[in-house]
Amino acid sequence: MRTLTIPVYLLYMLMAAGILLLAVIAYLMARLVKAERRRGEIENRFQQTEKQVNALQLETLESRLNPHLFKNILNSIQSHAYQTYFALEKLSNVLDYILYESRNKLVTPKDEIEFALSLIEVNKIKLSPLFELKVKTKIDETEPLYQQRLLAPLISIDLIENAFKHADLQSADAFISIIFEFKNDQFALTVSNKISTKTPIEKEKGGIGAATLEQRLRIIYKNHFKLERFIENDVHIAHLKINLLEHKTEMLAAR
Repeated sequence: MRTLTIPVYLLYMLMAAGILLLAVIAYLMARLVKAERRRGEIENRFQQTEKQVNALQLETLESRLNPHLFKNILNSIQSHAYQTYFALEKLSNVLDYILYESRNKLVTPKDEIEFALSLIEVNKIKLSPLFELKVKTKIDETEPLYQQRLLAPLISIDLIENAFKHADLQSADAFISIIFEFKNDQFALTVSNKISTKTPIEKEKGGIGAATLEQRLRIIYKNHFKLERFIENDVHIAHLKINLLEHKTEMLAAR
């Protein structure tokens, strides 16, 4: 009976293959453990971000429901009876949006812009008929993202309210300009106004609302937004642009 012998070099090859296989398995296990750890970190970070966003949204909602804000609006409406019906209709739209739509984490750009336009109409009642208020919309409604829930609710309210609050309503060249844009999957809002001489210029960049807005943007959109505030020749200009396509791509990749 002959004994089957295996060449030494073949044994070495089998041992090497076994060691290589064990190394591959160990490497894959390490990668799996690392991936699981990374996934846990991402989920934890997402939960923390979600809590921060919810807290900021609640803070924003509570500030917008300040009774003094609505008292001022209602007083303005009462003092301009000829515009009462139209203004009340727009105020109703604003209240519905704040009370119901703002509960959602995200809304469509279409809904946010329509809300902002209603808010502008309510604020118009404070102005003289001779005051120059320019509102423009440059919107491509055919873009798919225009009606997708990708925009944080009430994201436009701070810039618009600041313009009406700090605008010079007395001088002959006073004005407020508000431009909404939605094209190339980007939402943009530009608000400019002549600064009142009664309002210290250094306070234009301050305020709780401004800080809250910037904090919300950083938490929700990270590096996919641009917010600028500056002054040129007594004109305060605020420009916000959000790349919703990049934001959506990052959201999908994180799932």
